[in-house]
Amino acid sequence: MRKSQWSHIGTCQLTPSDQSRLSHRIHHRKKPSIVQINVNMLSPQSLHPYRSQRLSGTSPGSCSDNILKFICELKHDHKSENEDFRNSVKCKSVSVVLHAQCSVYQLRLRIYMQVEEKNCHPDPVAILDPEKYLLLYMRGDDWYEAYDDCQVLRTLDIPWSRDDAQCLCAHVVVKPAEASSSDENKTQQQQSLAYLIGYDLEKEASGRLGELMFTRRKLASPRRQELRKRDDKLYATEPWVTRAPFPTDLKGWQNRKVPITLHYMSKISFSIQIDLSATPDVLFKVFEKVAIDHGIDHDKDLVLKVTGREEFVSGDHPLSDFIWVRRCLKSNQDLHLSVVPMSLLEDESVTLLDWPLVDGFIGQFSSHSDLCLEEKDLDDIVMISLWDCNRKLRVKLLGFDIPKLPSKCHEFVYVEVSILYGNKVLSSVSSSAKAFTDEVLWNEWLEFDVLLKDLPRGVKLGFTINESGGDAKVLYFVNLLLIDHRSLLRQGPYTLHMWSYLTLEDESTTYKANKLSSATNPNVAESMAISILLDRYSFPVVLPSGPCNSEFPDSPASSHSESISLSCYSVPSSPSSPLPTLLRAHSSSPQGSSPDTVILRPHSMGINGHKACLKSCHYASNLPHFLRNVDWMNRKVVEDVHWLLESWDVDELDIAVALELLSIDFADETVRRLAVQRLESLSDDDVLRYLLQLVQTLKVEPYHDSFLSRYLIQRALRSKRIGHFFFWYVRSEVAGCQYFRQRMAVILEAYLLGCGQAMFNNFTQQVQAVQALEEVAIIMKQICKDGIPPTAALRLQELLRTSKLPDEFLLPFDPRVKAGRILLEKCKVMNSKKKPLWLEFTPMPSPNSDTPVGIIFKHGDDLRQDMLVIQTLVVMEAIWQEKSLELYLVPYGCISTGYNMGMIEIVRDALTIAALQMSHWGTFGAFKNEALCEWLKSKCPLQEMHYRTMDRFVKSCAGYCVATYVLGIGDRHNDNIMITNQGNLFHIDFGHILGNRKYFLGISRERVPFVLTPDFIYVMGKTDSLCFQRFRDTCIQAYLSLRAHSRLLITLFNLMLLTGIPELSAAADMLYLREALQEDRSEAEAKEHFLQQIAVCDDKAWTVQLNFWVHLTANKK
Repeated sequence: MRKSQWSHIGTCQLTPSDQSRLSHRIHHRKKPSIVQINVNMLSPQSLHPYRSQRLSGTSPGSCSDNILKFICELKHDHKSENEDFRNSVKCKSVSVVLHAQCSVYQLRLRIYMQVEEKNCHPDPVAILDPEKYLLLYMRGDDWYEAYDDCQVLRTLDIPWSRDDAQCLCAHVVVKPAEASSSDENKTQQQQSLAYLIGYDLEKEASGRLGELMFTRRKLASPRRQELRKRDDKLYATEPWVTRAPFPTDLKGWQNRKVPITLHYMSKISFSIQIDLSATPDVLFKVFEKVAIDHGIDHDKDLVLKVTGREEFVSGDHPLSDFIWVRRCLKSNQDLHLSVVPMSLLEDESVTLLDWPLVDGFIGQFSSHSDLCLEEKDLDDIVMISLWDCNRKLRVKLLGFDIPKLPSKCHEFVYVEVSILYGNKVLSSVSSSAKAFTDEVLWNEWLEFDVLLKDLPRGVKLGFTINESGGDAKVLYFVNLLLIDHRSLLRQGPYTLHMWSYLTLEDESTTYKANKLSSATNPNVAESMAISILLDRYSFPVVLPSGPCNSEFPDSPASSHSESISLSCYSVPSSPSSPLPTLLRAHSSSPQGSSPDTVILRPHSMGINGHKACLKSCHYASNLPHFLRNVDWMNRKVVEDVHWLLESWDVDELDIAVALELLSIDFADETVRRLAVQRLESLSDDDVLRYLLQLVQTLKVEPYHDSFLSRYLIQRALRSKRIGHFFFWYVRSEVAGCQYFRQRMAVILEAYLLGCGQAMFNNFTQQVQAVQALEEVAIIMKQICKDGIPPTAALRLQELLRTSKLPDEFLLPFDPRVKAGRILLEKCKVMNSKKKPLWLEFTPMPSPNSDTPVGIIFKHGDDLRQDMLVIQTLVVMEAIWQEKSLELYLVPYGCISTGYNMGMIEIVRDALTIAALQMSHWGTFGAFKNEALCEWLKSKCPLQEMHYRTMDRFVKSCAGYCVATYVLGIGDRHNDNIMITNQGNLFHIDFGHILGNRKYFLGISRERVPFVLTPDFIYVMGKTDSLCFQRFRDTCIQAYLSLRAHSRLLITLFNLMLLTGIPELSAAADMLYLREALQEDRSEAEAKEHFLQQIAVCDDKAWTVQLNFWVHLTANKK
């Protein structure tokens, strides 16, 4: 047998104290003893006659807010009912009265009993099956489904009203789950989604209440909210603008008029002079006047599109804020705009079929005071509050089995079980050691010194199989969430398929995946399987919402509310609830409801007292340190911390602090919600700046559905710019990160269902291009494994000609650029280790340039490290620009498009320092100090142009000296340092970072902190020149500016630990950054430190020249 049939599976009833308390009532009321009950398997008879009589006989005058009345409208399945029954039915609705603490399933039971009694339904039993009949209610203009049968009725986010007897009343529709006529379309849609995502979620779906389906349904609501607010025209024509100060080198344009040429559908073209402070509306007014003067009819709904680019000039922004305008002014390019009718643009409307909405408070339960067992009869118990479970957590280890033992089989092994919270191990217990065979049995209870009631949401049980003796090496691991996505405590037996523990040398390892991931190994047939048993209870055990009021009488949640509600309880911890700033909006009546309608929503909690907490954390910058020292297993302490955080002014949080709160150190949902609230105010520019890290931090979340996932989906749906990169960042993780594949896939699906048809089509073309190029790259790597043969170019052209490349596609690293037909004669295989492909495509027609679109496609390299460095350069550039410091960095396009593959932008009008040195002086060009200077003079013969070139060189050299030092970028040689025709120096290929250097025979080849060679200094006029002094001053200004933002830079790298990048795989890797930024030194000491680094570079410059010469000699063709 594949899996053993474990015997001796014990059961566990209520805790002894709880059972004792209940048995007294059971004895006196002469009720049957407690038996195991699964709420989802209750029969109609399980609804006790006493309760039925009590509820149905409630007199009007005795109505209370704990008694709910449902008017249930019946919708029949007309396909299955016969005509005689249809004619005989007189009752089209039933009235059901239930206690507020009953569950949705018990509502189904009562409906069933009523319709059976009145014979008003052809198949009453079918109503009990949520797969066959849905319970729907209307809120505003939308229908919602009461999806989770365990959900307590009082937590339904349903409009309530008072009937004549002043009872709380709600309307529900009982509707058959129709076999949709669009099932075929749904199947085709799912295939298209699977193609884009790179993963078929349908194969993973494991029931309607499993986390995958549960999350899919819950994420439909925030998506619908965002789409309802979205303006299709603004979304389709979103401009690329920036808030960065206007560059100092372009200040002269602020007092001059800029020439812009407008083109309208080959009918008219004209140029105008316009101020940079003008908005696009001014351009439209000019166009309108010219069109009238020339008698040209035109559409009324027009947009301004950059000619030759997928970029728009729209909105109320001044022209000076458009990135395209600044780029054209810097490169002395003419500005051309096309006036385009909106009707010619691709349709951005959403045409994909969406999931129906589910109740907003699904997965939420009542407060502890409502669930508490005190003073309750057995009949009144529907579920148990986790906070009533005073017993210790224990787990019964049954055993494990594996289909095939590993080749290097260890003699003895043992199982270690740990309580994990975030990346912290709170407690561990171990089994006895046993001989390692294909099936090992234990049948052993392992008990923790931890009470169940103290378990926080998101806590996991971690299981590892370890070698016995020696270093106790971990062989296999798997984790199980103790409180599931529905806030239910896990009960009963589980068989978990384990992951083989990968070493850090394996590039697919995700940092701390053995503690963060709750995924099981999908390779069921070949994986190790461990079987365990958790204590079972007579009822579902749930994590209550809000604090335990009986223990915290002074809390605001214990006060009485003046508004009508069933109870007062705190803001739910579920991400399905709105953020506190939005809660107040729900005090008004919903759209379409009567003025006296009451919505039973939790009240937001303020803070009352707990000044000690406030004083110990007075400054927002100290908040992470304060939270790291919280005992998250002490519920009373956690209550205090939550009150503190819910009263916190998010505007006090610096963005670096907010990002830090999303790191692996903070697992608490309230903490992470506060951080997400701070992100809400970020501009699109800022979101893009941190998006790479934010996608990675999704791995820290314990559940698929989280405040962060919803925030990212909504921001992506709001902005095509963000959405484009969100798609590729998440898709790359789907391909390369097996431990979080399902999570990333379901989040990506949630975005794609609302991204719009045009975006969906564009993504399809891009994925098609990537897959076609991947196939070609794999074949060419095999052909060129022993060197590039003479026939390689022809073979490459043949493969590209027969590939399935689309006719056109947007570049994944820059969606403003569209690549057309591939130019076969210009494509080649590059002579480097991974044999990347140099590819060129025809550009979109443009008056400015017909330069081909160039990309480098790499297969076999993890480009995420390059992406991180380039993204950090963008952040550095933004920091410098805030100080009006323009250092001409070149953050070229680079994106990972899958596991160990991606695309890199070809920077035009540039060449490597190696090519420059070899072009005239051969390998000894490395020692020619004047080589670079003479080349620059040849490119800029005029004095004025040469001055501008020199200025650009000095500033760009300073920028990259500081950046490469701070980031510890190694392996610097003359083939990964380039220069443009305009004198812009820049670095490429960031394979070694954070001080990791290349070694040859155990000796480091790099002996300087950054590259500042004699030929660079020669361009500046030697070390005693004014130009070199300006270089030093610029370096110091740039360095000190970065020091002021050291927390942000360190946090960004810290969040990227989750990628598992080899040179960023441990917290210790952050030490280099802290040292480079001189965090513990004064500003004067830091300034002196960097000046010393410049001196070291000057003193040992000959070693760099020697390395350059060695590199030229080794790679001489």
